[in-house]
Amino acid sequence: MTELLIDGEQTATDWIIFAHGAGADKDHEFMADMAARLSEHTCVVRFNFPYMDKRKVDGKKRPPDRASALLSCFEAVIEQVNGLRPATSRLWLAGKSMGGRMASHLTENPSVSGVICLGFPFHPPGKPEKYKGEHLASVTRPVLILQGERDTFGRQEEVVSYSLSPSVEAAFLPDGDHSFKPRKASGLTEMQNRQTAVSHLCQFIHQQGAN
Repeated sequence: MTELLIDGEQTATDWIIFAHGAGADKDHEFMADMAARLSEHTCVVRFNFPYMDKRKVDGKKRPPDRASALLSCFEAVIEQVNGLRPATSRLWLAGKSMGGRMASHLTENPSVSGVICLGFPFHPPGKPEKYKGEHLASVTRPVLILQGERDTFGRQEEVVSYSLSPSVEAAFLPDGDHSFKPRKASGLTEMQNRQTAVSHLCQFIHQQGAN
């Protein structure tokens, strides 16, 4: 079984499984801070994909597992969490970058109410022709994409031009990069943008409950 790290009240109405990105594990400062902020409103579950656990054991950097292995791990975590959460609660999948992309491939899982992607990697920086969001044109469950306006993996002007399903909503963090960090000249701080992201996320979840 995958080791789970849980923040928030386990009696919460909404549970979020929060997956890490390609280069940082579940304990990374961004992951921990966002989980803490979200745990004021939901129960948040973090975990490591297999390659990251191996890295922690021997200290050797590894590339991410194949998508099939990542998705298999994610689905196993869903089953674990289903055994922990209240039967009346709702389950949401969220992820940073790669973790969000994997989550977006699991929208049809019957346990999942919706998906939130934090910094979706639409394409590698400088390579817009290598687009990785084709499946977002046909998803039917609610998806929220939280994206920095100047994210090199998909800037605002690019994202609004993509063919996305009506079920996909995008919200942009002012002057934010791939981790939502703005430039000093913007007058904003990274922490302000993180809190704005949390507000968008909570509003998204609330709206789905009202629908």
